[in-house]
Amino acid sequence: MKAMYLSQEQFDKLKGELDQLKRVDRKTAIQAIAEAREHGDLRENAEYAAAKEKQAIIEAKILRLEETLSRARVMTDEMMNSARVLVGSRVTLVETGSEEEIVYELVPTAEFNNFDLDSVSVDSPVGKALIGKQVGDIVEINVPAGIIEYKVVEIK
Repeated sequence: MKAMYLSQEQFDKLKGELDQLKRVDRKTAIQAIAEAREHGDLRENAEYAAAKEKQAIIEAKILRLEETLSRARVMTDEMMNSARVLVGSRVTLVETGSEEEIVYELVPTAEFNNFDLDSVSVDSPVGKALIGKQVGDIVEINVPAGIIEYKVVEIK
């Protein structure tokens, strides 16, 4: 399985959500099923069916979170303050042959937001091309229009 890089904040949030699901939500769902059983015929008991469905959703969330946390790697300060592009780096690039500058922040996939135009997932083609690069390196990024070359001019 591939590692998933998370900030400490994101890791703690997922861990807390998993704990809530296991210790509180799971017990509540089991209790709701038990109460619905007491209302009689299970074949015609909508309350029972809803409680079972809610339990299935909770169990699926628990499995998903456990899988995510088993692959999680918490980003260290060293990873975020490096001379090389790593997860959490803010990279300034200049397209070769022009003066056009672009800035990307490499974020863990779990924290990637499609609406944040300045961030790029480390698992995206752009993110994969940038990982490990240093200031002065030329990066070839394969985009639908072809290959674009950028020079790394700054890493924060």
